[in-house]
Amino acid sequence: MSATDQEIKQEYRRNHAARKMAQRLGWLSIGLGVAELLMPGPLARTLGIPGGKTLLRFCGVREIASGVGLLVTKHPKPWMLGRVGGDVMDMAVLGGAVLAGDKPVHALLAAGTVAGVTSLDLACARGLATEDHLVTVYDYSDRSGFPESPDKMRGRASKQSDINTAPQVTGMAAADRETQTRH
Repeated sequence: MSATDQEIKQEYRRNHAARKMAQRLGWLSIGLGVAELLMPGPLARTLGIPGGKTLLRFCGVREIASGVGLLVTKHPKPWMLGRVGGDVMDMAVLGGAVLAGDKPVHALLAAGTVAGVTSLDLACARGLATEDHLVTVYDYSDRSGFPESPDKMRGRASKQSDINTAPQVTGMAAADRETQTRH
């Protein structure tokens, strides 16, 4: 049966690599969120954000919610997009700290780290977006890979030639033969 005779079947496929990355980013999110909730004062001082305790606590809750969402859902794409949105907010806060904070170098280093994580979040979101597209699935279950039925093919290779009598080509002659057959 040819491909044109077959019924064309389409299905959605999971992107397992993107889902694994989403889980890892979920754990990262939870860890960062716990740190922001438990140590907002030291983090605010390190980043040079005066009076940033409340803001960092809010960011911690957001991070934990995103992380838990990524770990428990069957549909991680919205949660990953939420992480990207959170990254944008974090970059805005860190940009303000670079321009007007007490420790602009620290804030700049943190912004660089957030930019790196943002690139991972975007790559993961793109990978998860591929799950929204139908993929054509071909059914080859009726094929064996042999030009004839397996019963007719059985033993044919051993009957046609013997490894001891087959011509052995080595070195440049083998390379020449390969280039000639490809033209």
